[in-house]
Amino acid sequence: MKLSDKIRYLREVEGNLRGLGRAMTQLELVRAIQESNKAKSGGRKAGATISQSYLSQIESGARPHLTNTTRLLLAKFFQVHPGYLVDDPEGYNAQLMADIHALEDKLDLWLISGAERFRRDPDLCQALLTLAQNKDSRRCLLLLEAVLKTPSLADRLLEVLRPQTTTQQIPKPTFTAQPKPISTSNRAKRSTQ
Repeated sequence: MKLSDKIRYLREVEGNLRGLGRAMTQLELVRAIQESNKAKSGGRKAGATISQSYLSQIESGARPHLTNTTRLLLAKFFQVHPGYLVDDPEGYNAQLMADIHALEDKLDLWLISGAERFRRDPDLCQALLTLAQNKDSRRCLLLLEAVLKTPSLADRLLEVLRPQTTTQQIPKPTFTAQPKPISTSNRAKRSTQ
């Protein structure tokens, strides 16, 4: 993955974490960095910032590398390891890594990418983003698999958790057959219960 893709991904995640429901714009990111990095008394890095044009050059690929100061600034703001903010080497494959965090990041990136593809379906887009924001999205997907493998559990859960969705999507049944007549013995049983 290229550095430019990583920065866009981090803007997407940060925007959703801040409740925007979308990626932070470059300008919003610059302002947020300035706000979080206001000059503290006597610090050498106090007041360090980044410009929107510099950020644009990074994301467009016109500037393929970050200065060390900028890398540390962005890493601190996004709360990632500074080593994350570089291009991945040619032939790099995250699946070969044993570190579960790298796999979780890759899964989250894949979910956010899927959300972008389905942005015209707001419910699906939001569901994918919510899943990506969960600290253990892999476990959530495994839970979803278990729910779907259990007959009718998904329908029952949807009924309880989102009753408005089930009433909108499921048409009311129409009865074409004649109802069974209730025998007098069954009527007596029902009236005593």
